[in-house]
Amino acid sequence: MKKIIFSALLAFAFVFNAQAQENETSKDDYSKWQARFRVISVIPSPGDNLPGAEVNISTTFMPELDFTYFFTKNIAAELILSSTKHEVDVDDALDLGHVWLLPPTLNLQYHFYAGNFKPYIGAGINYTIFYGIDEGAVVGMDYDNTVGFSFQAGLDYNLNDKWFLNLDVKQLLLSTDVEVNTGLGVLPVEVDINPLIVGIGIGRKF
Repeated sequence: MKKIIFSALLAFAFVFNAQAQENETSKDDYSKWQARFRVISVIPSPGDNLPGAEVNISTTFMPELDFTYFFTKNIAAELILSSTKHEVDVDDALDLGHVWLLPPTLNLQYHFYAGNFKPYIGAGINYTIFYGIDEGAVVGMDYDNTVGFSFQAGLDYNLNDKWFLNLDVKQLLLSTDVEVNTGLGVLPVEVDINPLIVGIGIGRKF
């Protein structure tokens, strides 16, 4: 009987230890890399230093790709890549044509875990390149490339071990100096863009 009890205790200890190791491995197991493809809406909140005039910048919809690397299960860095085209005017009367923005953004994130849900918050920096400029009704437009700041909140929902859905909201604090050549002279303008970026998409872990 003692041998049976002792054998049972050994078996129980072995199973308990194996289960504890499995749980610990599961706790520490995570994918180092993930990528997302989103469709985003970029909604500027424009402002300027022109007295009595208002610069308008159009809302646009574009695809976005991002890559995330996890340093730990909770801490990650995300690089966001996209390019957007915006129409620009003053007081809905003076057409300033359009401009393309290439704003690569690097955010440091903290991820939370709640079952299949993984909310996260982040903050980082942004460098925006202006290109593909159309001058509209003026002779020339020149936008200065600029550095801004990014704030982010989002939610991943796991479909399985590899694929997940994503909802993401970012606020960029972004301003640029613009020189408008009216034909009669060059008018310097400081323009706030400050876009709110709302995206939904799908991601994969690697």
